[in-house]
Amino acid sequence: MPFDERRYLAEVLDPAREAGSPPEDLRLRYQLRQDMSPAEVAETVRQVRQCWRRQRQLLKFRKLVDRLESDHAGYAPIFEAAANGDTGPLIAALRQAGERDRRRVTDLRRRLDDAAGRLRLLAPDVVAGIARSAGVERREADALAGQLGIEIREPDQLPDIPPYPGYARAREALDTLRKRHLAEFVLGDTQFRIFTPTGDLGERIREVEADWQRRTRGSWTISADTVLAALRGVDDPGSLLRYDLVARVRERVREHPGDETLVRFAVEDLGLDPGEARRLVFAVRQEGGGPSGPRARLRELVDAGEIQAAADLAATLPEGTELGNEIAARLAAAVKLRDQALTATDPDEAWILLADALRRVPDLPGAAGLLARLAPHPARDVRAEPHDDTVTITWQPSPSRAGEITYEIRRDGVPLRAGPDAGRFVDETPPINVPLRYAVAARRGEATAAAAPAAAVVVRPEPRDLRVTAGDGVVTGRWTAPREAIGVVVLRDGQPVTVDGSAFRDRAVRNGAGHHYHVYAVYPTPDGAGASTPGLHRTVTPHARPEPVPELSITPAPQGLLLITCAEPASGGLEFRLLKGAPPWPYGTTLALAEIQGAGRALAATPVAEGHLIKPETGVVLALTIAGDLVTVGAYREHVNLTAPASVTAERRGGTVLVGLDWPPDVPEVEVGWAAERLLVSAAAYRAQGGIRLDAPEDEAITIEVVPSALLRGERARGPAVRVELPAAVPVRYDLIAEGPPWKRTLTVEVSAERPARVPRLVLVLKPGLVQPLTAADGRVLGEWTDLTAPARLTLPAPRQAKPYWLRCFAEGDVALLDPSVRRMKMG
Repeated sequence: MPFDERRYLAEVLDPAREAGSPPEDLRLRYQLRQDMSPAEVAETVRQVRQCWRRQRQLLKFRKLVDRLESDHAGYAPIFEAAANGDTGPLIAALRQAGERDRRRVTDLRRRLDDAAGRLRLLAPDVVAGIARSAGVERREADALAGQLGIEIREPDQLPDIPPYPGYARAREALDTLRKRHLAEFVLGDTQFRIFTPTGDLGERIREVEADWQRRTRGSWTISADTVLAALRGVDDPGSLLRYDLVARVRERVREHPGDETLVRFAVEDLGLDPGEARRLVFAVRQEGGGPSGPRARLRELVDAGEIQAAADLAATLPEGTELGNEIAARLAAAVKLRDQALTATDPDEAWILLADALRRVPDLPGAAGLLARLAPHPARDVRAEPHDDTVTITWQPSPSRAGEITYEIRRDGVPLRAGPDAGRFVDETPPINVPLRYAVAARRGEATAAAAPAAAVVVRPEPRDLRVTAGDGVVTGRWTAPREAIGVVVLRDGQPVTVDGSAFRDRAVRNGAGHHYHVYAVYPTPDGAGASTPGLHRTVTPHARPEPVPELSITPAPQGLLLITCAEPASGGLEFRLLKGAPPWPYGTTLALAEIQGAGRALAATPVAEGHLIKPETGVVLALTIAGDLVTVGAYREHVNLTAPASVTAERRGGTVLVGLDWPPDVPEVEVGWAAERLLVSAAAYRAQGGIRLDAPEDEAITIEVVPSALLRGERARGPAVRVELPAAVPVRYDLIAEGPPWKRTLTVEVSAERPARVPRLVLVLKPGLVQPLTAADGRVLGEWTDLTAPARLTLPAPRQAKPYWLRCFAEGDVALLDPSVRRMKMG
């Protein structure tokens, strides 16, 4: 085929110029075909290069041809080899160029997919930029975007400023009414469509207004009036509804959420149609800085709270705008409030006026400084109370309710801390034995009110860690003396007790008599007389040494309890503690009561005539005799709590009884008794055999007893027994017989017994597969008969079921149903 230059221009050069780079495919670049001979390849390449030289004279192709000639310098040896009959290098180059072209398409696909994101929307200029960067034609990028499900469209134009100047006040009123947006206030649950003409909303607004006028006046109706005034203040209420929704999406965009989160917000929180939500998010995302010019700058300053700067800019504009008028009105109102604050006599009133002015104009000159210097009213009724080695300061808060009030606590003029109103502060590290003066100063911003003082206090701690212990004819005491104290005094029943360092040992006491001890510290004073603390008080009673409990036994008791039997001590109280192992003290050891408190746990024991009842628990039960602060270790007994098995069942299977149960935790064995037989079964044996099997005649009633059991130091311990009554059962056999031709086959159930027997209910069950049914619920019921007398012959249509499957009968009542052979029950 001869070289067609016009076609080459249309298919190669024009698209390459638009894409900004020549095609990677050498077949397309040099117009090569698969069936060309080496001579044809050389001739076609020559004609293509001549076409390049001719087109280079045109300005639009000059850069492209320069690029083609530069690339050809690298391909020239390949074409020379092909002209000489060696096409291997050319084939390899074609293969590499094809691979680069595939990579380019893959990269283009990835970039389009990344740019579209979750929205699956792209602006035309974005697609064109990606196509140029990837070196492909625009139509190829458009086609690939369509394959990826990406819609190419211009973003919708969105309003940049609110159509109503008081939109911010209407927005606050909507928040008070707990409405998501203006559209919900006007239309209720009806969906508002942003990009669809809304029509006339006037009638609907009048209906809403009439509804609110019928309601009882209050704060909510005032907010509704504010919103209705905004709707009446615009020519097109739909434009205000539209701006409100757009503004809420723009606010969320400032939080930098993902596209999916934004669409979900627009659909679920704002109630927009999913398609319109996607278009709205796309349009907001595409806003590149918004409009420009003085009008946009005014809006930026207002949104940033720079009202004074916005007023200065508005004054330079040639003609006023609605936004400029709004700015001037806000500034004038703020200046008036500031002037009123300057003449106010109450600092709270002045603070409220200035705060209102700053809410309107945050950059109002001088207002912030005046606000920061307005101190609140002082705190009241300040009190300081020492507690041992700390001081608690309390106060009534400042009567000021304007602004955030904090409080500074001072000790001897030095600030300790500042924080919000709590009305209470604890000084954890006050100086000891010196007068302390505390004060509380109320603060608001940078301004501090006059400090309110408390009466002076002195901190004198009591002795620490005081322990007074009564023994047999003796009372001892120990403590830690405060460092600043000059001594500690001990009085017993008002009489001095000799102190040795930080302890005393008082033998002038009587067993069984209560003695009161008063322990206080003495601190130095300038006059040398010394100052005493209020002191600590303890009352103790010395006792003779408690006698130990010599013997202890534990036996089962009714209602699942245990009975502890032991000799009651002659004096003192009896306590039982549960330990994990043997007690660490020998029998008969007498200890201080505090030494044994951390050992084990005291058991709740109920006294009865026979002894003491406790709940069953596993461990060592230790008997203790307690008298005053002394305790004597007595006998102990180890006990293993064996839980009774639950859900014990018994089922006859001919001459065998199958016993099942929920094996109790921590029980190694159970004893099973029936008739005159006893059987010990371990947990492993129970699981291996799938239950417990007992031999028992069908026609004899038996009682089965299951008892948890365990070996404890060579002796067998037993828990509570569970009994199951199994009445006598009449042996009943059945057989399954399939009869008749395949197209009219029947199934016969023959029931027989050695003597007439009544079967209250007989069920025939079918179960597909290789495992036979174990219960009447373990398959599909084919037949069911009630109040049946054996012998009997029962017929029903044979089941239409793919093999293999099982057939089996189950009976209720005092009968032992015996299965036929497996070949009768298993089909296939």
